[in-house]
Amino acid sequence: MPATGAKPQGATTEADAAQAVRQMFDSIAPRYDLLNHVLSANIDRLWWRRTAHRFRPILADPNAAVLDICCGTGDMTMALLKLRPRNSQPIFAADFARAMLTRGTLKFGAESRGADKPYAIPLEADALHLPLKDASLDLVVTAFGFRNLANYESGLREFHRVLKPGGRLGILEFSEPGGRLGKAYAVYFRRVLPTIGRLVYGKQGPYNYLPTSVDNFPPPPQMLALMQSTGFAQCTWKAYTFGIAGLYTAARSPVV
Repeated sequence: MPATGAKPQGATTEADAAQAVRQMFDSIAPRYDLLNHVLSANIDRLWWRRTAHRFRPILADPNAAVLDICCGTGDMTMALLKLRPRNSQPIFAADFARAMLTRGTLKFGAESRGADKPYAIPLEADALHLPLKDASLDLVVTAFGFRNLANYESGLREFHRVLKPGGRLGILEFSEPGGRLGKAYAVYFRRVLPTIGRLVYGKQGPYNYLPTSVDNFPPPPQMLALMQSTGFAQCTWKAYTFGIAGLYTAARSPVV
């Protein structure tokens, strides 16, 4: 049966799941960046840059309307801002975990120094209920946040709603590599990573949730099918770093 959305331990409804995810990320916000960089050996920085460069033609347009949803502490936002020209429209950087968004604002807020420099507008918002008009965005990007949505199909439909016809979608997410590498990575991901996370963070739950959330997330063929079923076209997936992560891309079909 296809996975419908994130399922934190103890959550029985979509509302419970969303609340549990929000509380979890609010609680780990102070050490989130440190753990991300340590646990990924800084490869996560490469993934954000590659994702941003995938959409460089859109980002180069100063009039393009861009949303980084589930922006967390703003690393994906920063990668996007680096490719924005001067005097361009600001990027919307949205997350529903206030503590994460607050820390992100400290990063990309510095980009607003200088009247003509590209900058981001923080937006506290739920990815399933975006406070944005229909067909108002040229690009929606999310990095390592989509799998935490309480309902994947609803999230895709909401992204489709706010994108203009022909607008692009990018979803950077973890995956599970196959073969011998996959077996070795599984040991690290399910045993070593939660242990390091617990030692640094001081609690067990959040970094046990990470491998569980990846296990529950649809594999690429299923995710691509879900994207197509929600109205997206040109759906693709590109593996990053032997399939540890990957970028899903799609377009909202133009009106004929």
